[in-house]
Amino acid sequence: MAEKVKLMSRLIIQLPALNEAVSIGGVLKALPTSLPGIDEIRVVVVDDGSTDDTGRIASEHGATVIRHARPMGVGAAFRSGLQCVTELGADIVVTLDADGQFDPADIGALVAPILAGEADFVTASRFKDPALEPDMPPAKRWGNAVIARWISRMTGQSFADVSCGFRAYSRNAFLRLNLTGDFTYTHEVFLNLAFAGVRIREVPVRVRGQRQHGTSRVAGNLFRYAWRAAGIILGTYRDYYPLRFFSALALACFGVGAVALGCLGIHWLRTGAFSPYKAVGFFGGSLWGAGLLVYLIGLVAQMQVRIRNGMEDVLYRVRRMDLEQRNG
Repeated sequence: MAEKVKLMSRLIIQLPALNEAVSIGGVLKALPTSLPGIDEIRVVVVDDGSTDDTGRIASEHGATVIRHARPMGVGAAFRSGLQCVTELGADIVVTLDADGQFDPADIGALVAPILAGEADFVTASRFKDPALEPDMPPAKRWGNAVIARWISRMTGQSFADVSCGFRAYSRNAFLRLNLTGDFTYTHEVFLNLAFAGVRIREVPVRVRGQRQHGTSRVAGNLFRYAWRAAGIILGTYRDYYPLRFFSALALACFGVGAVALGCLGIHWLRTGAFSPYKAVGFFGGSLWGAGLLVYLIGLVAQMQVRIRNGMEDVLYRVRRMDLEQRNG
């Protein structure tokens, strides 16, 4: 069940930025200074190794600026921001990009379900309402749909958009995050929170389908994005459901091995000899042995999941107690 946020709430808006000097000033200027149910609003900008004036402009607009010495990736920037907002005593965290694709006026719509205790993680959805779908290249739209269906199937829930970076997190949600990906974080967050049983809601919003300035450092190359995002998604799924993951690999080994051994068996029935296909038999037998080994790895990894779940629960409680002490 979602936790209803206390009446006096501190909202921190977090923006990762890399060489966004052209747009970040306008984005920061458009951020709300007050919202119903929110007592205080602060802004944190994670300057991920910019070589322009991104950090200086953010500071001039009153934001707390975290600077990386070199570009480390959106995922790493998100984790740095989470550490900062936790230290600042956030009750709710909103993330949005610094490139101007999102309308800061929609922050209230994302925060509202959290304040009402209806959700802990609220994400802007570009595709939930067909009337609000942005104009974007067909390949990018198709890729978003494929990833959304993939994650929906993994989590047993239905999501229209899992790649949008415009999101709101309650304290219960962001304290449960344990992320590892440096390239991006959007999909890993969905899996992380869905597997933790956090209540998730999508809110349809209108966004700009393409950047006004520059190119996306995450989705600029669709093939690179798809490859690296798939690695993060599969890695996260492997960590939470190792028996399913390794069983699928083992089944593939058994299947190919069975075909090889079956072909060899048919040849033996016809000729009474294994030659000249003995190598096929060794290949099939090796695959069966590999499949058994992979399945055993899955069994061992599944036992480790119980330990991981216990450790994550302890870590969440420690983080929560530390944050409550900071807030007095």
